[in-house]
Amino acid sequence: MQTESSPRLPLSRAGSNCWRVEHADRFKLLVDADAYFSAVRAAMREARESVYILGWDIDSRTQLVPGGADDGLPGQLGEFLFALVEARPQLTVHVLNWDFAMLYALEREWMPAYKLGLGWRKQNRLIFRADGQHPVGASHHQKIVVVDDRIAFVGGLDLTRCRWDTSDHACDNPLRIDPDGKPYAPFHDVHAMVDGDAARALGELARTRWQRAAQSSQSNVAQDVSTQNLPATDTAAIVLATAGQQPDIWPDGFAPDLTDFHIGIARTEPAFDGSAGVFEIRQLYLDAISRARRFLFFENQYFTSNVLCDALGTRLAEPDAPEVMMISPHTQSGWLEQATMGALRARIHQRLKAADTVNTREQSGAGSSLSDTNGSADASTRRYRMYCPHLPGLENGCLNVHSKVFAMDDELFCVGSANMSNRSMAFDTECNLIIEIQGDEAKQAEIRHAITGMRNLLLAEHLDVTVEQLAQSLQQTGSLHASAAALHKDGRTLRELDPQVIPELDALTQDNAVFDPERPVDADQVVAQYIPHHARKPVPRRMIGLGLFAVALVLLTLAWRFTPLKDWVNLSSLITLARSLDKLPFTPVIVIAAFVVAGTLMVPVTLLIAVAGVVFGPLAGACYAIVGVTLSALLGFLIGQWMGHDALTQMLGKRINKLSKRMAQRGIAATAVVRLLPIAPFTIVNVVAGASHLSLRDYLIGTLIGMVPGILLTVIFSHNLAEAIRHPSMETVAVLAGVTLLLMLAAFGLQRLFKPRNAAEA
Repeated sequence: MQTESSPRLPLSRAGSNCWRVEHADRFKLLVDADAYFSAVRAAMREARESVYILGWDIDSRTQLVPGGADDGLPGQLGEFLFALVEARPQLTVHVLNWDFAMLYALEREWMPAYKLGLGWRKQNRLIFRADGQHPVGASHHQKIVVVDDRIAFVGGLDLTRCRWDTSDHACDNPLRIDPDGKPYAPFHDVHAMVDGDAARALGELARTRWQRAAQSSQSNVAQDVSTQNLPATDTAAIVLATAGQQPDIWPDGFAPDLTDFHIGIARTEPAFDGSAGVFEIRQLYLDAISRARRFLFFENQYFTSNVLCDALGTRLAEPDAPEVMMISPHTQSGWLEQATMGALRARIHQRLKAADTVNTREQSGAGSSLSDTNGSADASTRRYRMYCPHLPGLENGCLNVHSKVFAMDDELFCVGSANMSNRSMAFDTECNLIIEIQGDEAKQAEIRHAITGMRNLLLAEHLDVTVEQLAQSLQQTGSLHASAAALHKDGRTLRELDPQVIPELDALTQDNAVFDPERPVDADQVVAQYIPHHARKPVPRRMIGLGLFAVALVLLTLAWRFTPLKDWVNLSSLITLARSLDKLPFTPVIVIAAFVVAGTLMVPVTLLIAVAGVVFGPLAGACYAIVGVTLSALLGFLIGQWMGHDALTQMLGKRINKLSKRMAQRGIAATAVVRLLPIAPFTIVNVVAGASHLSLRDYLIGTLIGMVPGILLTVIFSHNLAEAIRHPSMETVAVLAGVTLLLMLAAFGLQRLFKPRNAAEA
């Protein structure tokens, strides 16, 4: 490791831990979406030739300036972009969104390409693509905006719903509402703005990704969508038409943190379709961890990377280990992330505590082993600590930290889209910017001052103190941890976080391969892991028939016992029912047909199932959903048979071959596992199954086995949730709690059922 007296060598190296090192005229750190959204809107307003927007999620309804921009242009992102291209004949706007997994369907805008295309007139210069050019299970996670190749934005923020917030994160801010007018919790993230040659390089990166997405097959959603034009207001057209060509499009009111220096651009790109993977961000983290002498400051949404944990653990075990400060949310967003990414984070946190404890005990001469330390080292000697920003008034008391930032000593600062997860290090597409001290002594001092200032700005925000107060404390203590303790107070502050490993959740996340993978998901490995060998044998028809008959009897018994069915079988109820059906004679046919059509058109079937439970109740909703999903699956299968395997490969690419082969080889078991653990969209699985050699019987049985439990649980949960909202009482809340408990027990039971029976199978 480099010593204090040795000459400093650059850490960022093109071709190793970064893609390019380019000159930047100006750089500005944009803390929280209020600053970023205002700056990016101001820059796009001055666009003359091109705008590239790359994101993990993009919502056309997003209000970039909720309080009103006062510039004569529409407020919502989609309408704003239409106004730009309508008023400027030379301008083309390219919007690239991740071709997201159905798991996120409930959180996203439906059919964003269509939403951007509201209106009647064609506007071919606002082009939308969905990026599906990545391995199965991976995602496009870069958040980049480039305007005219003159200014670029990189960071952790998407132009989407529930991101906007100010740095005071007031719990009662009336402007923090989603497109439906519902308030959401405070949200913290960080972005960056840069111009000069660095912006031109990022424009090149954006165009390369855009062209790669264009290589998707014609059947993929990731096609050009020639969108239709939302009529711009007369005011907007006048404002844009009369605006003169300005030599400088850097937004007013955003004084740069740095000028006239070189900045690194680092990427993650998974190996895909014959191209080698790019892992520059991972190498950058490893190099920074190895070189750090005093501080490693991390502010990140996730912390689940095994590689980074091993590197930090190695440093923490050394006598001269740097301080490691990790700022992270108290809990992950939603129950699924808490049960997966939260459990993985807790496991890594405890490993680092153990490594840090061994170091501190060895320094004190205790010489105790790892097994008997239990994190009981003197708090003043601990080098590694995790914190969460505490906000009074919130339900869980913790600010939602979504940023992806780190700083090494006072020498390096990095901001971008990459989480400290396995996915971001090797599996998803990411982009980070790197600022490192460079140049002569005067320039080094300038950059060191900027790096220190940006790190302190973030830390001061969480401690609710001024940057000057924090700088003074750091000067006195020489320690990030000591300063956090000295400035700790009641109210808004940083609180130390100690995520615990919960045995039940730890058992569910024994391997990162499904929840936080480092490489493409192999359908064969998934089936081999979760289905025992003896369970892959063909099921006798007699046993299948007896099983389905038993299920039908159970469902009928439950219907007679727990539904109004027993009350309907009388003259009066039958007349009433007949009259209601006379008003809507084709309701079941219409609902089932909607499932078939929507499932074929890639509409999320999970959403339809939940709606069926809310509107029609658990029984009818489940029946509609099961029949509709089965018929939709059958239609997709027949389409695949008609297309044939060769045509399917041409349309969806060679990567679909593996899924096809595994499903054909493993029959019912493979189909059931793919339904239980969806590694490909519902419609794609249907078509691939039909084009493979899988029999229709095995396919339908596997689909029912894999989807019926989920359908039943979904409709029951959604129905009881709606009842608890519509008719709040102790009874409805108790029923909802019971159903939620059943959902958790079912998930645990499935894990135990599909757990490998012995080491050889594992």
